[in-house]
Amino acid sequence: MNTINSQCILVTGAARSGKSEWAERLALNYEKQGMPVIYVATSEAHPEDAEWQTRIQLHRQRRPSTWNCIEGPVALADTIARADAQTCLLVDSLGTWLASLLDQQEPEWEKTRQALLESLKETASTVIFVAEEVGWGVVPAYPVGRVFRDRLGQLTRNVGAIANPVYLVTGGHVLNLSELGIPLPRSSSSEGTL
Repeated sequence: MNTINSQCILVTGAARSGKSEWAERLALNYEKQGMPVIYVATSEAHPEDAEWQTRIQLHRQRRPSTWNCIEGPVALADTIARADAQTCLLVDSLGTWLASLLDQQEPEWEKTRQALLESLKETASTVIFVAEEVGWGVVPAYPVGRVFRDRLGQLTRNVGAIANPVYLVTGGHVLNLSELGIPLPRSSSSEGTL
């Protein structure tokens, strides 16, 4: 087996844009090279929500049976840190992970965010993130919605500064932003102040 260098990949886009399918396709390419894939499902099951169960089932049906799955890990940094070298983690998605942590006050959230970013810098595995683009609409009218939007926007930017490549999926098309875009210079705002 050829040695595959670890890397961080970010796939971002709007709802129903195809971002999960693109991330799964990338993971399949790693599996074809001999790398085991672990699907990290960041949402909680919510068995009382039939529509949510349908969504989860569709994701399960698309995944190869050869992939292992970890469901609902709140300690995402620990999951990444414990991953074996030469393993591909597909994390779907940053938004559902963050939603489970919205009760964290700002200092606690900052520690959680920093731990995740540090785990990406230190891991020997390949990590593919799916992230929702939530800031293209109106400013939410309620405080928790604004906290979610701002935290996810900042986290996606932070991960994007580490990741290469970064893909934007929209309208069923994939753009490689690492090839087409110009990265913003790092600043204090990209380091996490909200």
